[in-house]
Amino acid sequence: MSAHLNLILMVVFGILVGVGASFTGLGGGFLMIPLLLFMGYPAQKAVGTSFMAILIISISALVAHNKLANVDYRAGILLGIGGVIGAQVGARMVEHVSTAGFKRIFALVLIGLAFYIFFKK
Repeated sequence: MSAHLNLILMVVFGILVGVGASFTGLGGGFLMIPLLLFMGYPAQKAVGTSFMAILIISISALVAHNKLANVDYRAGILLGIGGVIGAQVGARMVEHVSTAGFKRIFALVLIGLAFYIFFKK
């Protein structure tokens, strides 16, 4: 793929992920990671790059949801504190997994999540 096409693809996909993340609250990484892997990024760089994009998307979504009074700041801060600790552990763990192994683990997580959501009453 050409560099120009990659740039266009990233912006268009970013728009789609922004809509999906703001609508579902899933963060967008589940969509962004496969795109970056498809574009040839190694797993570790795909994850890190995805978080950079998600940071920007999340700030924008927070502003929009705040205007609609859809934010519980106390719960968000408490979840965020736990997330900071988990993020440090996860970032170190992914360094020890090959890109091929990461793809398998990521696919299993997505399949498990899909089954849970689909069959939950």
